[in-house]
Amino acid sequence: MPHLVATALTGAALALLPAEAAAAAAPPAAGPPAAPATSLRLTLTHPDGGTSGARSVTLQCDPLGGTHPRAAQACAELARSGGEIEREPDRDAACTMIYAPVIAEARGHWRGRPVSFRAEYANDCVLGARTGAIFRF
Repeated sequence: MPHLVATALTGAALALLPAEAAAAAAPPAAGPPAAPATSLRLTLTHPDGGTSGARSVTLQCDPLGGTHPRAAQACAELARSGGEIEREPDRDAACTMIYAPVIAEARGHWRGRPVSFRAEYANDCVLGARTGAIFRF
């Protein structure tokens, strides 16, 4: 209850001040709102018997962070694509036709927008050609 009295007294005091003084006495504006955060959990799984288990990292952008080894590059690529994880294949990539499937998954938020991505690729090279640095870990 004391905080209500203090709030009422402060409001009344500000109402009695000239407009310029009231503006100077008011708390400063918070400034422009911060960009919504990007936080993704990225997982790679190789379902064939060649490797076991799944590998996962976190990717954070705005501010940069997480456990992704190429976070700056991955965040830059996401920004250029408007948050799209998969893109047109890299024309310079020369991938073999060896079938060693890999499943890529991304869950979380990109600039406040929910992300739920899952795709299977024929091998790691095709994955890299379609997703760039995002799944290079």
